[in-house]
Order: sequence, then structure tokens, then C-alpha cells
Amino acid sequence: MLLTLSRRSLGAIPVLLALVAVVFTLQKVAPIDPVVALIGDKAPPQVYAAARAKLGLDDPLPVQLFNYLARALQGDLGISTVTRTPVADNIVKFLPVTLELIFVACVLVAVIGLLLGLATAQGWRGSGVLRVVMISGASIPVFLACLLAMLVFYRWLGVLPVTGQTAAYDAPKGPTHFLLIDSLIAGRPALFLDVLKHLILPALCIAIVPAVAVGRVLRSSLEGTMRSEYTRTARAKGLTEKRILIRHALRNAVGPVLAMMGLQLAAMIGNSILVEMIFARPGIGLFISQAIYKGDFNTIAGVTLVIGMLYVLVNIAVDVLQAAADPRIAV
Repeated sequence: MLLTLSRRSLGAIPVLLALVAVVFTLQKVAPIDPVVALIGDKAPPQVYAAARAKLGLDDPLPVQLFNYLARALQGDLGISTVTRTPVADNIVKFLPVTLELIFVACVLVAVIGLLLGLATAQGWRGSGVLRVVMISGASIPVFLACLLAMLVFYRWLGVLPVTGQTAAYDAPKGPTHFLLIDSLIAGRPALFLDVLKHLILPALCIAIVPAVAVGRVLRSSLEGTMRSEYTRTARAKGLTEKRILIRHALRNAVGPVLAMMGLQLAAMIGNSILVEMIFARPGIGLFISQAIYKGDFNTIAGVTLVIGMLYVLVNIAVDVLQAAADPRIAV
């Protein structure tokens, strides 16, 4: 497993370098002058020239790319032309909100996908209805899921909130900036439950389609595994179907499921932008939507780099988990 981790980590380096190069190229071809965005279009020519020199925009492109990469490695992603503060500081402020949302969504994906896969593969009572639900659930747009969730759980039933992170006005601001964790550190279980209530609906809207995809892959993988030779041998030895499923089939079927979850994470991150706008959550999605509206390309580029890095790290984790589940692929 350590060998897999080291190899995947080394393989991620050229991917991240390529991502930096792509973001740098997009900055150069974008119809946005970073100097005008920073100092305004009415600044005197000498002020414009001084700002351009300070930003290093008069240097050759290879030098600019090297400097951009060096600054990115140091955590310097430039200054936001909207907030006039470092982009890295803004990301540190808003990213925990999004990561908290995606984490809860991943838990829901794992739980719902596992239940759907097991129920349909084992033919539990009502599995035929679940198959229809899986087919229809895979085609639900995220915005429609959000609207339906708001109507059912907020307007009609009135059991779950739909905006913000919490109803508390004195929520802790640290030390981790993850409100679920900070509420426990502060010894406030009531606040923890309130934060969790605010997370359920947006996380569920993000998790529906990935959970259906995971459930379908798990069902297919389990059906193939339960027909394999070693499961027939286990039955011949007198093992029960439940024991065969838990001790043998499920572990061998989990590899494709982990791969699917890694692929679905990209869609979940993209959908979180829309979901945070709909549910008014102050996360990176709401932040990047405001940056796009204002033409703040430094923020757009910085968020793109961070999200790309997170996606690479998650896929490394998926590879390591697959190697742990099936040592045969630990190469």
C-alpha cells in the first residue's frame, strides 16, 4: 500500500504542473486585463506601467510561468480584484464550508449507494421499486432536486432549514473553521445538531445522482462476484449467504465502487457551486460564482488550482483504498 501511495503521489506531480500551466495559459488568453482590473481603467499611463512592471507582466512568458509556479508553491495565488485581499486567504475562509458539505455528501453517497446496491443485488423485498428509483434518480438535475427538497422538507413538512450554515448567531469562528468540528470542540452539541440539520438537504441534493451511480456499479459487481467460483466453493462448504456476502463478496466487489466514487467527486464539486448558491451557503461555490460575475480572474484561477489539487489527492486516496481492498492491484 505504501508503494502504491508513493507511486501515485509521484504520478500526481506532472498532473499538477500541467494544471498550473493550463491555468496560466487561460489567464493570458482571457479578455481581462489584470492591471485594469486591479487599478481601474482611468489610471494615468505611468501608474498603469508601474503596476504592470510590479506584476511582472513585462517579463517573457517562460519567466512569468516560472514565477507563477513558484508563487503558487508558496501559497501566493495573487490578490483578488474584488475583495483586494489575498486569494489564498479567501480560499482558507470559504473552502472549509464546501469541504464540510462534500464530506457529508460523500457519507450519504456511501450509505445510500451501499443500501441500493445490496438491496437490488440480493433481491430484497421492494428491490424492483428500488431499481425504478435508481433509473429515475440518475436523471434528476441538481437544481430540480434542490427545489423538490425545499418544497417537501421545508415548505410542506417544515422539518429542515434551507439557508445558511446555522441559525445560531454566536457560532464559533475557529480553530478549524469546520463548524461541525468547532461546535464539538466548543462543547455545544445543540449547535452540532443544528449545523447538521442545515447540511442534510444540500448534501442530499449533491449525493442523489452519485449514490445511484455507486449503487448500480455495486449491484453489477456483486452479481458477478456472487456467481464466481470461490463463492460456489464457499456455499459447498456450508457457509451462509450472509457470511459469503460480508466476508468474501463485498470486499471483492468494492474496487469498482471506489473507482466510481472517485469519478463522481468531480461532479459533486461542480454541483456544490450551484447548490451553495441555491441554499445560500458561504462556501467556495458562492465565492467563485461572485468572482465569475465580477471578472476576478485571480480568484477563478486560484480556486481552479485548489479544486484540481483536491481532486488529484482524492484520486490518490481512492487508489490507495483500492490497493488495500485488493492487494493484487497494489503495483
